[in-house]
Amino acid sequence: PSYDGEQEQFNNDVIVLEGINGEEIEFSCVATINLDNNIYMILQPVELLEGMEEDEAIVFSVTYEGDTENYAIVLEDELIDRVFEEYYRLTE
Repeated sequence: PSYDGEQEQFNNDVIVLEGINGEEIEFSCVATINLDNNIYMILQPVELLEGMEEDEAIVFSVTYEGDTENYAIVLEDELIDRVFEEYYRLTE
């Protein structure tokens, strides 16, 4: 999904990322959030992943190198909470 730098996106674009074992995993984009001049995406797997509940989503940080988007899972609980707080604030 494209990001215009101005407002957050709430959509259901499908993003395909490579898993740990090289497998392709499809994610539905719940939202793109700009927080502290960083871009985060809240992604939900299209097919339920082992160990995840149906309503769970994963926060990824997104960086750009030229035309390439790089996704990294955010593991820091405090940052995940802040991204979701911003999402909930924007969807009120």
